[in-house]
Amino acid sequence: MHSPAPWDFLPHRYPFLVLDRIIAKEPGRSATALMRTTAAGTRGWSSLLLLEAMAQLGGIAAADDTNGGGILAAVDHADFHGTVEAGDTLTVSVTVVKSFGPLHLIAGEVTADGRPAASATITLKVGNL
Repeated sequence: MHSPAPWDFLPHRYPFLVLDRIIAKEPGRSATALMRTTAAGTRGWSSLLLLEAMAQLGGIAAADDTNGGGILAAVDHADFHGTVEAGDTLTVSVTVVKSFGPLHLIAGEVTADGRPAASATITLKVGNL
């Protein structure tokens, strides 16, 4: 892995880039990232942003250095557990289950300070749009 910065792999920028730092990456296989929730004055963090975090990291895991961009094609299954509060440190982990051309089936999970927060199976199309 040449960079822990998610913006080196994704076209997203603040406020749509939700990942803070990549801590592990095996191209075509898996990736793990950290993110801090900061939303002063709010009660909880949206479950949809947890799904977005898994999709962004899935794109990073599935892509190689030559195919930038991607799109979330489907959410095959998603479970949300408990509440994520502002200030929690989230660990996002994804695994590429299988690939067929530019389509990738991704299994992901998010933990909040070690507590299960979300899990999902998603399909991504990775490559130039």
